[in-house]
Amino acid sequence: MTAAIHLGFEDVAATLALVAVAVAVAIWERTDLEGDIAVAVARSFIQLTAIGFVIEAIFDNDSIVWVALLLAVMVVFGALTARARARSVPDAFWVLLFALAIAATATLALVLALGVFPVKARYLVPVGGMVIGNAMTASAVALNRLGDEISDAAARIEATLALGATGTQAIRPIARRSLRSGMIPLIDSTKTTGLIFFPGTMVGMLLAGASPTDAVRLQLVLLYVLLGAVALSTLLAVLLSRRAFFTADHQLREPPARGPQAAGSA
Repeated sequence: MTAAIHLGFEDVAATLALVAVAVAVAIWERTDLEGDIAVAVARSFIQLTAIGFVIEAIFDNDSIVWVALLLAVMVVFGALTARARARSVPDAFWVLLFALAIAATATLALVLALGVFPVKARYLVPVGGMVIGNAMTASAVALNRLGDEISDAAARIEATLALGATGTQAIRPIARRSLRSGMIPLIDSTKTTGLIFFPGTMVGMLLAGASPTDAVRLQLVLLYVLLGAVALSTLLAVLLSRRAFFTADHQLREPPARGPQAAGSA
């Protein structure tokens, strides 16, 4: 196997040529996305560079306390980010915070108990980050659909309630569809792994000089871990959120305004 590759800032700067292509396309087609591309590139550079130094310090210290603190910060920011896509869901931030925290804790505890990964910062930080990131995306998609569908079907839901159904019964089909919406993207990507695309972890290991078999096995472990984490987070998010749409007397509440950002992402 080849030695691990080492990239300098000049290599990163060279890839800006492809960013220039994206900007040129945006300007040529007048999509007004060139500003967003510039902001995305600048933020990614600053954020990843900063987190790189943080992770390096945590790896050197190898303290579980610092690992837990970093993952807790990720959970909070993940909940804040996902809330922007679920503005029509009451108390979405707290629901997402709980769902992401439980999904991350349960998933990492299980893989550690099974001996899949050793209790070291070098393993817990990247795996925990992947779990939280994927759980955040799936939960945001699920709650976004849940809020939108309940808002659109308010009259039908109230008619169902008038016939004697509970709030849970009235929106059960909507909750089921929302759960599917959150889980399907990861399920589909898992189905096509190795046929249509190579996941980032596998590519990273191959570029770093790992053997293909080791890269494949690690990728399979992570895919299966992520499936469980995504299922748990979306289930918790949907189950906890659906109750917030109803009063104690099973009356449908007036949903919060979606807001321009949430409406635009629906």
